Amino acid sequence: MAMPKAQRATILHADLDSFYASVEQLLDPTLLGRPIAVGGGVVLAASYEAKAFGVQGGMSGRRAQELCPGLEFVGGHFSEYQRLGDEMVDVLRDFTPVIERISIDEAFLDVTGSVHLFGPPAQIASEIRRRVRVELGLPVSVGVATTKHLAKVASQVAKPDGLVVVEAGEEQEFLDPLPVELLWGVGPATRERLASRGIRTIGALAATSPGTLRKLLGNAVGTKLGSLAANADPRRIETGARVRSVGAQSALGRRVADERVLRGALGFLADRVASRLRAKGRAGRTVTVRVRFTGLRSVTRSVTLPWAISVTLTLAELGVDLALSALADHPSEREITLLAISVSNLVPESALQLELELDTRVDQRHRPGTAAGAARWASDRAVDAVRDRFGRDAVGYGDVMFRDDRGVPDAFRELAEKELPDGR
Repeated sequence: MAMPKAQRATILHADLDSFYASVEQLLDPTLLGRPIAVGGGVVLAASYEAKAFGVQGGMSGRRAQELCPGLEFVGGHFSEYQRLGDEMVDVLRDFTPVIERISIDEAFLDVTGSVHLFGPPAQIASEIRRRVRVELGLPVSVGVATTKHLAKVASQVAKPDGLVVVEAGEEQEFLDPLPVELLWGVGPATRERLASRGIRTIGALAATSPGTLRKLLGNAVGTKLGSLAANADPRRIETGARVRSVGAQSALGRRVADERVLRGALGFLADRVASRLRAKGRAGRTVTVRVRFTGLRSVTRSVTLPWAISVTLTLAELGVDLALSALADHPSEREITLLAISVSNLVPESALQLELELDTRVDQRHRPGTAAGAARWASDRAVDAVRDRFGRDAVGYGDVMFRDDRGVPDAFRELAEKELPDGR
């Protein structure tokens, strides 16, 4: 019997297309449009141009070249695979914290709590695809459905580089004509065993009695596949360990690497990151900035503070300082294509102690307990309150409000004094 399903399709499965091969074509544009395979003796991954000839991952290199005489083998860049896979997950985190990463290049996410911020699930999926294409240069297919298993099936149907949405109530109509091998767990051997009984589509599998499936495939596999064929999948998104960092990034095209660009872009990103931290009731001690130059070369700089922060302007200023340091170390780089900022070493924001002791080794603007720091803390809460009521675009920080005098309005200073916790 089918399990109750969600009333709305809010589960997404994002899967980078032919990931290893796509990364190699990104790193070497001369490979674009050509049949390539990552590996040698065994194919680790194949481009879509090679897949058109029947080349598949796990196939021997000899067999692959028999199928595709013009196939070109390339070596893998595994550090780049990990980096770009992580960057995709960073994009997903900009839409929801409810993410389950299941491999280097794919993840589930639940956007139930995000639709009031970003629009319907289909719109969120479209924006994810756009950002991954623009910011990473990679194609990603996304499936949207009421269950995890169906979202994954939908993303496979969407390939290459597509989007498929299966709304509530349309699940079985979508599933029934599809081949059984699209179900999670159906490999060549299981497919052949089902075909021997004339079961070639998911609809035929769903119509087969549980007893017949258990006899044919065994109790565990038969029960599982029968349930999946009927879209009975009660599993929730498993987020695993608590989020250890919060970050955001922005593709810039090709921009001159000057301070004006850094201040504008990092101010915008800091606002996003800091507001997300405050919404989670978190603050962090380590700030990391990544600068990507033309040619996909990236450098990172980080600083760990004696206290944790979640203040927008403080994070923006630290971000600019770190980015300027990265540029100073690479004077030959004239243009940047991407900026990213993240905060890690997270602690509950309620645990912060707003101490007033001075430390001349660090910039006191960044210390929560100073008058300027307390005023910033209070101004962020005022901005958050306005946004919660009227929407994120209702109020902001102008041009990130970098001020040479570091002054703060008297009204915010008064508010800060009133809201400083006892024992400050």
